[in-house]
Amino acid sequence: MSKKRHRDIPIEVEEKPTKQEYAIAKYLKNNTPTKKTKFLSHQVNYFYANKLVDVALDSPWATGKDVVFTDRQSVVDYCDRLLKFKFFHRAKKIAITDKDLKPKDLKKKKLKEKEEKKKEEKKEKEKKALESKKEKKEENKKEEKKEKEDQEDDEEKENKEDENIEDEEDEKKKKKTKIKLDMHLEQIFVDGTDAYVWMYDPIPFWYYIVGGLCLFGAIAVCLFPLWPPEVRKGVYYLSVAAAGFLGVILGLAVVRFIVFCIIWVLTMGRHHLWLLPNLTEDVGFFQSFWPLYHYEYRGDDYKDKKKRKKKKSKEEKEEDDKISECEDQGAIDSPDTAAETDKPESDGERGVTEATGASESESENSNSQAFEIVDKEDLVQAQEAEKEKGEQSETDNDEKEKEKQADSNNDQT
Repeated sequence: MSKKRHRDIPIEVEEKPTKQEYAIAKYLKNNTPTKKTKFLSHQVNYFYANKLVDVALDSPWATGKDVVFTDRQSVVDYCDRLLKFKFFHRAKKIAITDKDLKPKDLKKKKLKEKEEKKKEEKKEKEKKALESKKEKKEENKKEEKKEKEDQEDDEEKENKEDENIEDEEDEKKKKKTKIKLDMHLEQIFVDGTDAYVWMYDPIPFWYYIVGGLCLFGAIAVCLFPLWPPEVRKGVYYLSVAAAGFLGVILGLAVVRFIVFCIIWVLTMGRHHLWLLPNLTEDVGFFQSFWPLYHYEYRGDDYKDKKKRKKKKSKEEKEEDDKISECEDQGAIDSPDTAAETDKPESDGERGVTEATGASESESENSNSQAFEIVDKEDLVQAQEAEKEKGEQSETDNDEKEKEKQADSNNDQT
């Protein structure tokens, strides 16, 4: 037993990367294109394996005396070694959904989608206008042969506008979805489109320079009594000027508050006057002194205006919630599904036609699945038309009743 205790137990020595491996890793990190995203709630830089392999084959270690990389497989083997030394690690890509977004980000996304829809509607109207113009010009071409040159110029301009619109639509289609990263179970380097996150973060040289300057500055401040008297006097004046500037800003803040309180009390809260309104706001240095004042009158109508604004905001929120619920349930079909169904009319169009007088069967309404958002102005016009028709029908019924009564009286006589 004693002999066993005295035996030397072998200790595993961890391998450390060589200077060459550090140099290659630094070169690859500086020259490989990277992207930023979130990984376990941290902002990280990641790259694609195939791009790193391309950079390695164009590096100084692929040519010359010390050749390390001969082909893509040799790069993959070497990068697998770097991965074991934890210069980077493999990650899997996960598409970000609405559930992963915060409420604020969701609101921003919905606002952007609304703006994009409005822009698309405007572009569709412009397209229709351009098409109508083209048809008119084609008719005029037969009648007016003298104005061919002018018409050709106009056509070229319109074609350019159409091409620009189509290019913008193509760009929208090419928009990539946002992704987030998660740890991959198999930590292997594979030549492909897999994502790898950099863990190697070399300290830049200028960090050492700035650290040395800070150290010398601290020593110089400690040796302040040994400074020349003229320099010490200049530093004293600078410190007094800085303290005076801070005192002036604090004094302005107190004065503007006192002025606001006096005017507010004398006018019973109707007049609001702020001097230098941006002085205490989170803005730039020069922006905090502009504008010089901000005046606001809050009379009897102010509360009513505030209530109206609140009502409008509530209505907009309710509409947004309804739209989001419809989108979650799949009520609003995408253009692809609408193309597959090939329905001649949507429910929104049927609603408008019914408001104007055309009636359709319930079976057709139940079979349709495509929806369309109708503007408030169209709905108001449709409701007014319904009211007018209702009034006309009432007047017609009254006249018919009067005629019947008159006929009955004549019969009795």
